[in-house]
Amino acid sequence: MFEFGRDLRKLFAQARESEDLSWLELIGANLVEAEARAQSVDAGRVSCRKPMDAALRAAALWREQARRSGRRVALDKAKSAAEDAARRAVTPDAHARTTIERVRVLLLDFDLFGRAQALAEAGALIEATQPPARDLGAQLAAVHARVAARRQRLVGDVAALMDAAALMDAAEHDSRHALPRDQAEDLQLDRAALLLEGGVLQRDARLLDQAGRELSLLVEAASPDYRPLTRARALMLCAAGLAGLAALAHDDAAAAQACVLFDAAAEQFTPDHSPLDWAAIQIARAGDPQASLTALMQAEALAAEPGSILGALARERRVSLQVEAAEAAGDKTMLDSMAEQLKRRLSVGQTPIDWAADQIGLVRVGLARQALGGPAMMGVGLVLIEAADAARDWGAPALADRAMRLLPSRQTV
Repeated sequence: MFEFGRDLRKLFAQARESEDLSWLELIGANLVEAEARAQSVDAGRVSCRKPMDAALRAAALWREQARRSGRRVALDKAKSAAEDAARRAVTPDAHARTTIERVRVLLLDFDLFGRAQALAEAGALIEATQPPARDLGAQLAAVHARVAARRQRLVGDVAALMDAAALMDAAEHDSRHALPRDQAEDLQLDRAALLLEGGVLQRDARLLDQAGRELSLLVEAASPDYRPLTRARALMLCAAGLAGLAALAHDDAAAAQACVLFDAAAEQFTPDHSPLDWAAIQIARAGDPQASLTALMQAEALAAEPGSILGALARERRVSLQVEAAEAAGDKTMLDSMAEQLKRRLSVGQTPIDWAADQIGLVRVGLARQALGGPAMMGVGLVLIEAADAARDWGAPALADRAMRLLPSRQTV
């Protein structure tokens, strides 16, 4: 047993020196934070032999911590470490390496908080970087495609999404065998998410099926013993795609299978291992009849950072379920209480994404009160259009879609 423990410690010590950080998937968010803090200390030592490399590693560790926790402070530390590495870069290839890490941090910034300025900053960094060696050039092309895809998603139409998918196709083809595994998987997941979104917008089963096939390959390649988070992320997208296909075909069996996939994704890890991944799964399955309000409330608490896209989505979904339950029970007092809570939130300074989520929630409450004999809600269409525009501009098309669904007719699903 002692030999086993010593060998295991030796294995992790070797992993800590490797450029491949996939071993981080085996440890929880708290340990990732501890690793990031230790690496930041090492990078700041006067005796550090390779300060740029050490700073880049610290940035990658803080980036992973931010991806797991959704905490802005971790994201800020990742930015600071990446910028420190950039100040130490001398050669064109070194500058390219720091640019790639800085862009990856900015991409995460946009994914977590929807700050469109992050995409502009990322684009400017890429444009200012001299062409590096071949492998680094492939990595730079990959992050450029991911930035462009997010910009196209802000446009909000199918043609833009398909253009973005084509750009990612080209990046994947040109960078085959040149990308580190984590960057290749991020590119694959982004492309599959685009295909899913395009498939839902067009009601195109072919696109949804294509995304499903690609995600299935990623699931097969990600061992649950060594790559639980990558596997869970792919499974969650598979479940979303299958749920989309089920909705198009009105196929109850496919919908049930989507529920199984959502369960499988959530079972890959515990909520404390990667709080934000677990929250994302609960939010994605919120339309599932088996989804519980308790799980959604827990997801909301885990993604409670102000301005968090996932937090806003969780809150809007939770309000939707509570409004539906209150209306079904004829509970006007509950609806009045929810309206007051939302108005109090709206009366203080909010980020655009939080404002949009709370406006949608207030509309839901108002429509339910109206259905129970209350006064008619005025200006519903204008409020929803403004909320949808804010959500889309802030990088949350799913929330914008929730707003637009309420426009033509009352839908609380």
